[in-house]
Amino acid sequence: MPSAFITGITGQDGSYLTELLLAKGYTVHGLVRRSSSLDRGRLDNLEDVSDEARARLHLHYGDLGDSNSLYRLLGELKPDEVYNLASQSHVRVSFDMPEFTTDINATGTVRLLEAIRSAGLGKTTRYYQASSSEMFGKAVETPQRETTRFHPRSPYACAKVFSHYATVNYREAHGMFSCSGILFNHESPRRGENFVTRKVTLAAARIKAGLQEYVTLGNLEARRDWGYAKEYAEVMWRMLQQDSPEDYVIATGECHSVEEWVAEAFAAVDLDWHDYVRFDQRFMRASEVDEVVGDASKAKRDFGWEPQVKFSKLVKLMVEADLKACLTGK
Repeated sequence: MPSAFITGITGQDGSYLTELLLAKGYTVHGLVRRSSSLDRGRLDNLEDVSDEARARLHLHYGDLGDSNSLYRLLGELKPDEVYNLASQSHVRVSFDMPEFTTDINATGTVRLLEAIRSAGLGKTTRYYQASSSEMFGKAVETPQRETTRFHPRSPYACAKVFSHYATVNYREAHGMFSCSGILFNHESPRRGENFVTRKVTLAAARIKAGLQEYVTLGNLEARRDWGYAKEYAEVMWRMLQQDSPEDYVIATGECHSVEEWVAEAFAAVDLDWHDYVRFDQRFMRASEVDEVVGDASKAKRDFGWEPQVKFSKLVKLMVEADLKACLTGK
């Protein structure tokens, strides 16, 4: 029975990956931070997971900021696969907390890679690094692909570039099976409510249900390539099943503005967004990424991956889930 170790297991991507791996017969170990309140709702509500499968899910206290916990856990568990999904994941917040973002998103990756190597797992354990389209930043070409030069525009993106190249370095210097998925924006009903996509779909649903009057947003002109997180989680697993470690851009190839996302979300509940959206300068970034759109042709060529859920379907899926929750209280 294969085993996997996931950091960031309580997040959107971590929960979808956990479902997938449990369905494939894995024993799944997750790293969770100790806090005074439990935030494990996504894991408590895994879909189509039997009691037998759930019994193969184990959570362990630790942190990417604590080398000792990583060394101890990896030495004890000796997982076949490690997925590093943990991070300070909010780009706007990274401007307010650049040091913490760098410590977790950049140095934390080295701590984890070094823990794998020091535990004697460098030749046996396969490693996945969650890279980001934010690394392209002020992109020098469109669309962006694996060979596109990075130009990060935030502390978050800078830290992700460091982690990306650290993953490459451990592959080249130590012969580790370490690879990065350069995932473009990927959303779902499990997305955190402080991310603009979910903030908008939840607001549209709440306004329709009479629970909210308006929503306050920042830059509506930014353009992104949005895909479905559940599909992207499967790509993470596929990357570690290849014969050799490779880095891949994962994207839909479509680009839409935040304004288009807003219009689509409110149209899904038969409302005109202009009546309900207000602007606030506080939500603007110090330096903005105007547009990113990815070319995932390498993933299609190597293992036949293509996105099935794209922009309109994704927005509608999220609005419907939020509206159902508003009306049922679940």
